[in-house]
Amino acid sequence: MNKIRAGIIGATGYAGAEILRILAVHPQVEVKWIGSRSYADQQVSSIYGNLFHVADLSLINDDTELMKKEILKLADEVDVIFTATPQGACAGLVSEELLEKVKIIDMSADFRLKDVGVYEKWYKIPHASPEFLPEAVYGLVEINREKIPSARILANPGCYTTCSILTAYPLVEAGLIDTDTLIVDALSGVSGAGRGAKVANLYCEVNESAKPYGVANHRHTPEIEEQLSYACGHPVTINFTPHLVPMNRGILATEYASLIRRPDGSLPSEEELRAVYEKRYGREKFIRLLPPGHYPETRFVEGSNYVDIGLKVDERTGRVIMMGAIDNMGKGSASQAVQNMNLMFGLPEDTAIGLPAMMP
Repeated sequence: MNKIRAGIIGATGYAGAEILRILAVHPQVEVKWIGSRSYADQQVSSIYGNLFHVADLSLINDDTELMKKEILKLADEVDVIFTATPQGACAGLVSEELLEKVKIIDMSADFRLKDVGVYEKWYKIPHASPEFLPEAVYGLVEINREKIPSARILANPGCYTTCSILTAYPLVEAGLIDTDTLIVDALSGVSGAGRGAKVANLYCEVNESAKPYGVANHRHTPEIEEQLSYACGHPVTINFTPHLVPMNRGILATEYASLIRRPDGSLPSEEELRAVYEKRYGREKFIRLLPPGHYPETRFVEGSNYVDIGLKVDERTGRVIMMGAIDNMGKGSASQAVQNMNLMFGLPEDTAIGLPAMMP
């Protein structure tokens, strides 16, 4: 088959550069162009030394206003465009004419939420192309696998959301937990904040410290709630608290919820809950349900597309503790985008992303 021709807008942010790193060794992809607003006309390998002699491409200027004028011409050169851009940028580029030429995999939140009002409330910007929200596919493969191959616009899920949704989804779907009691605490590495220079992300500000942020108002909250609402068929409202921890990559989510008791007042056993996970994820390449008594660690998923999940029933409190770990730059971003691309073009989903985590 002919190689898939790809373009990347926002190729010098962490997500865009990670997509490029994967696509550069993908056996069925040829990267035709990459863009950057900050480093236009420079070699990408001069910015990311790990790409030297791997992806020696010159960066075009992908300033948003310039892209609005040039995107249709650039689309003629490729089959798929990855938009690793801030919220609002992709929505400002999408048109019917563009979608007739090319598939879009968007890394921002522009097409993740179906309700434009919810998007505008949480992201504080108007949505530039709400008419395309109904057809956009939420690209969480293990949940929406059947919808992805025919997608024209693919909304790649957020990092926290990927981990939080997949960790709780089987029990929410099976009606085994009281969703009104669901609490999600999640820890993320600093790369999740992006590559932009911010005082709060400086080494001395982050090292040897951990802190919550976005308390009760993190923008991934409605995304988690929406997808879990689809799972159980009724609205879900959660408490979600993210935390920044001093590591480069990784997300660890710990989630708590009260179990639904049987009519006789007894709790479902841990073995029964594990069977629900096995039924839901047993055939999934990238989800690993850990053995009883073993719990996820970010180091065992770093640099990979894997999701490690563990659980424990606390009989004393009647709650279940669900834990999940991903690489925020992998399954939480770039490798999941490539997983989606593989399915959109009829390739095995693990093409170029099947490696296990780096160790140590």
